[in-house]
Amino acid sequence: MSRPMRRKSLLIGINYTGSQHALRGCLQDVQNVAEFLSYRGYSNDPRSQVILRDDRSGPYYPTGHNILAAMDWLVSEPGTTCFLHYSGHGGQVRDPDGDRSSGFDSTIVPVDYETRGQIDSDTLHRHIVSALAPQSTLFVVFDCCHSGSAIELPFVYRSDADGNVNLMDNVKQGMHLVGAATHLIQGGFNVNKVGEAKQLIAGATSFFRGLTHSSGRQEAGLNPEEFEEDWVSERKMVTMFSGCRDDQTSADASISGANVGAMSWAFLEVMKRQPNPTYLATLQMTRQILGESKYQQVPQLSVGVQFDLNSPLII
Repeated sequence: MSRPMRRKSLLIGINYTGSQHALRGCLQDVQNVAEFLSYRGYSNDPRSQVILRDDRSGPYYPTGHNILAAMDWLVSEPGTTCFLHYSGHGGQVRDPDGDRSSGFDSTIVPVDYETRGQIDSDTLHRHIVSALAPQSTLFVVFDCCHSGSAIELPFVYRSDADGNVNLMDNVKQGMHLVGAATHLIQGGFNVNKVGEAKQLIAGATSFFRGLTHSSGRQEAGLNPEEFEEDWVSERKMVTMFSGCRDDQTSADASISGANVGAMSWAFLEVMKRQPNPTYLATLQMTRQILGESKYQQVPQLSVGVQFDLNSPLII
């Protein structure tokens, strides 16, 4: 009889308390997600769950060093189901490799970003995707701005404003998830990539200085990212729900008097309404709930390996 997979979780919440860029809902997000994971059977034993918050100290204070060390811990054991949640600022820094058409990499923003910098998407990928131990899986929820490609997974699933989705890789012929090249889950729409949207440059010391690039809407559907050639051969079972596209900001929300991140709240609301949804339904319902609450951000699902998104969500 096979033994059940070990479960580990890492939750990171940063309100940037006392700074001019303070947020209000990130610590509450971590508490809410911890309660959800407990309900789903995750242990809160410190050997199985690590929580970094900026109201804690020592190794549990979310500096860049502590975040990467905790991520290394999370993905280090073979045969493990891993869960990662981040709620805090997201930004962008100049792409040092020159392989992004926008010229910028997505980042997450540690509490010490002004002195030690941010953590870019390439670094995140190497620490939590490339380093994921054999026979392990990783489920990620990122509730932050510019988070669509925050860990550089090779395929990104997008829907249009009505929830219609194209499950095809529209660039590489023969690479597909479900159905034929023109298959749409619901309805129909034309997919046209018209360029990069506004980007926010976020350097270590100039986090909120904006710079406008060429504007336009990103396409719907599932498309290979610009770093696909770097990462697609890894075939790691990693899935990520992110708060918005790379060109968007992610909102704080006030729900029943509590400050929370809009994406974190919407994701948990989906789990409450539909305890066993598919990956596809989770993305569609998350967008629907955000839209019902008048939030403009477009959540995304990124995948590290091709699989049937109509299969039940595994957390």
